[in-house]
Amino acid sequence: MRVPYADGTLVATPEVPDEDQLPSMLALADVMATGWHCAVSAGVREGETVVVVGDGAVGLSAVLAASRMGAGRVVAMSRHASRQAVAREFGATDVVAERGEEGAERVLELTGGAGAERVLECVGTGESMEQAFACARPGGAVGFVGVPHGVEVPVPRMFRTNVSLAGGVAPVRRYLEQLRDDVLAGEIDPGRVFDATMPLADVADAYAAMDERRAIKVMLRP
Repeated sequence: MRVPYADGTLVATPEVPDEDQLPSMLALADVMATGWHCAVSAGVREGETVVVVGDGAVGLSAVLAASRMGAGRVVAMSRHASRQAVAREFGATDVVAERGEEGAERVLELTGGAGAERVLECVGTGESMEQAFACARPGGAVGFVGVPHGVEVPVPRMFRTNVSLAGGVAPVRRYLEQLRDDVLAGEIDPGRVFDATMPLADVADAYAAMDERRAIKVMLRP
């Protein structure tokens, strides 16, 4: 099997994966590599506390990435029970359902008033970026992969607290071989984000299901 990337690049597998590995292989070409890039951009290190803002397929993949990188504590910010369950399966040690100031206060409580060393912003809204910076401790870092819309970077706050910001479009090809090997070794199972399967002819319904949060990610089959 070859795992396709958006630019047409193909990354081969040594043999045809098992049927139950196909969702994970598909996830590598997009959401898993994007979540991984967010963790890389934030500089996640072993033993650190990581907060993930966003509980879509990318946010959940970022939870998995942070856990795989050895984060000591992974806090998933999610208000949806089904997504909270996946976050826990992916290695989240804590779940925070609150948002805004209440959400930031809850994170501070969990971290003894310090905030998180690394925050992964996986949404792209102004509110999610504000949430990310509110959860970061002085000297920490925010990684972002959410497509920005209505986002204003808080440069004065960054200056005062020495919180850095890095991220952008994921260079998926860079991570494919490593993530492929992790899937084949049974180390990660990012395909868990596909919680619905539909025929290709129903693609419009699939997008509607994701937009209405009836599904995290829909796998389409011919």
